[in-house]
Amino acid sequence: MFGALTGRAVDTGFGAKENLGVVKVHDPRVDALAKLYSPKKVTYAEITFSDLPGGHGDSLDRKALLAMKSVDALCQVLRAFPDAADEPGDPLRELSGLETETILADLEVVEGRIARVRKDRGNPRELALLERVQAALEAETPVRRIEVSDEERRMLSGFQLLTQKPLLLVLNVAEDAVAEPAPAAISKAAEQRGLGLVVLSAKVEMDIALMPAAEQQEFCESLGLSEPASRRFVRAAFELQGLISMLTAGEDECRAWPVPRGTFAPKAAGKIHSDIERGFIRAEVTRWEDLVELGSEARCREVGKLRVEGRDYVVEDGDVVNFRFNV
Repeated sequence: MFGALTGRAVDTGFGAKENLGVVKVHDPRVDALAKLYSPKKVTYAEITFSDLPGGHGDSLDRKALLAMKSVDALCQVLRAFPDAADEPGDPLRELSGLETETILADLEVVEGRIARVRKDRGNPRELALLERVQAALEAETPVRRIEVSDEERRMLSGFQLLTQKPLLLVLNVAEDAVAEPAPAAISKAAEQRGLGLVVLSAKVEMDIALMPAAEQQEFCESLGLSEPASRRFVRAAFELQGLISMLTAGEDECRAWPVPRGTFAPKAAGKIHSDIERGFIRAEVTRWEDLVELGSEARCREVGKLRVEGRDYVVEDGDVVNFRFNV
């Protein structure tokens, strides 16, 4: 799966080292804007994927669990095809196994912190929150399924709890099942847990990744796919982190800027440059589809499709934004 995403041939699994790969988030909106402007440069959003070595058998070792703490979101690849010994996959067991391991790892962290807070007579609000989290974990409920306020979420962020991180499931199926939906039991398990789910065949995706670009689409269509499933996976991983794409467009560059959902215009401007945030005056906003349809920013302005927004504007996914600023 890692090889299919990154185009790199690396050793994975137990005993291998951690592998890192940067993957572009293919965005047809950026392509459409690039076709309109013919810019000198086209820049997509990017995600860094980390492939961690597993443990003996079904378990992760402590080193892998510690490495998982530093990432923003997790992805679990579930085997849904027969192995070399013709043993069928058991994705539900794999899902439950990782869930149990991460719950136990989090419980160890939370119990240790509770003991220190009680001993030092620390923050009573922190103690109450941690005791609530402890009760949930003891009931085998991941932290991501606990309702917490924004302030409580910030209080927990420093502990890097594994079950608080977003989790995307990838159902790795046989080649002849790439166009089929996920089995009902898997879909239900993902929905009940509030997890993302993508179905693909890593072997097929690796084959596609090694093909010339001109042949990839035709091959996908022969399999009943509209595009490589790895693209859907990358977009799902991007969205799983609560990110949206703010767009900028012009003759120099068409670009997607990842920003957290709910970001106000000045903070979004800071993604481009801190000076733009500091000297923010206003944001001129056009929807990407209006810009592509009408053909120019000037035409959008003429027909009222370009809006002028202030500091309290929340940037939306697919906004093409031009910031005015003065420093």
